[in-house]
Amino acid sequence: MKFAVVTFPGSNCDKDMYEAVKNILKADADLLWYEHANLENYDAILLPGGFSYGDYLRTGAIAATSNVMQQVKQHAAQGKPVLGVCNGFQILTESGLLPGALLRNKNLSFMCHQETLIVENNQTIFTTTYTKGERIQLPIAHGEGNYYCDEVTLRELTVNEQIVFTYQNNPNGSTANIAGIVNKQGNVLGMMPHPERAVEQLLGSTDGLRLFQSLIHNWRETYVANA
Repeated sequence: MKFAVVTFPGSNCDKDMYEAVKNILKADADLLWYEHANLENYDAILLPGGFSYGDYLRTGAIAATSNVMQQVKQHAAQGKPVLGVCNGFQILTESGLLPGALLRNKNLSFMCHQETLIVENNQTIFTTTYTKGERIQLPIAHGEGNYYCDEVTLRELTVNEQIVFTYQNNPNGSTANIAGIVNKQGNVLGMMPHPERAVEQLLGSTDGLRLFQSLIHNWRETYVANA
């Protein structure tokens, strides 16, 4: 399985993502500068955290208009896995690949610490190595992580089981404690906590590693078995 890690101006978690996939998972991965990225020969697309374009206008808003995101949309529509973490989640909402928006944290401050998440849906391609209701530890690092959606969208997310992770102790004011959601098709995951920063015990948790392991396992089951 080959991963594309897309780097925008202002990305600062791209190397974290690359190192987690390349050196911990021992999977094939490339860092791709957004202007020159060709995603055709990659099996999964990773949009890392950071401050793309300095978070001007709105977080993720400028990156969402880039040419590479047109490629991301096309590949997502074909079923290719897409993971957006932190700023990557913001880009996914701004580009319309996921519903809702990320607002300023309720305390209007940047937060960087470990959080307990609850696995709400362990039947996605990203979460089959977890158990439903499991508590896991992942770090957050954001100033605009307050997920918002209207009541109609929240009902849809709930009915369709698109809410994948929630916060045990909602740190940022997110609607319904939401920490991560998938699209209806289930192949696009956006989340504010950083799984790539929880792949070694030295970092305080290995709970993020299983997300990437789930993705690789399910890709093999789906694509390699049917090849």
